[in-house]
Amino acid sequence: MNNKVRGILIGRLQPIHKGHIQVIKKILDEVDEIIIGIGSAQLSHELKDPFTAGERIVMVKQALAEENINPSRYYIIPMEDINFNAIWSAHVKMMTPPFSIVYSGNPLVKQLFSEDGYEVRNPPLYDRLYLSGTEVRRRILADENWQELVADSTVEIMNEINGVERLKNLSVKEISDL
Repeated sequence: MNNKVRGILIGRLQPIHKGHIQVIKKILDEVDEIIIGIGSAQLSHELKDPFTAGERIVMVKQALAEENINPSRYYIIPMEDINFNAIWSAHVKMMTPPFSIVYSGNPLVKQLFSEDGYEVRNPPLYDRLYLSGTEVRRRILADENWQELVADSTVEIMNEINGVERLKNLSVKEISDL
């Protein structure tokens, strides 16, 4: 087996945006390969999680291609939530190629992987005020310029899947909910 240094970054990527891409590129300066875990893969068609795991995989793959990142340097793997914190890191390990470094800003993720003996690093910082999935989704709903926050390919995929319309439909309370 080769001795490649492999790191893992897990995010919901709802959708992938320029901040995620910056983080992935910086991590690739530190490791040979990165595992990109599509977090909460079972969720879709919800206001906070509007896109399917498959749609997010395509968005990530296309955004990284747009940045000329060699596909041999990353794996994109859907990761479902299991809601058993004590065994979550074992679940992740079972679903992925071997890795030695975990990149996460999430205190629970950091704790769980630290307890299992992994090296845990904070992902590189980027402009979180503007570059967040929450901000992208907020701008879509407010008819503001969300396109500047994401890769051109993400805009194309959003058009292909009617993502803006989906998000707006999800934001309307059903009459039965009122």
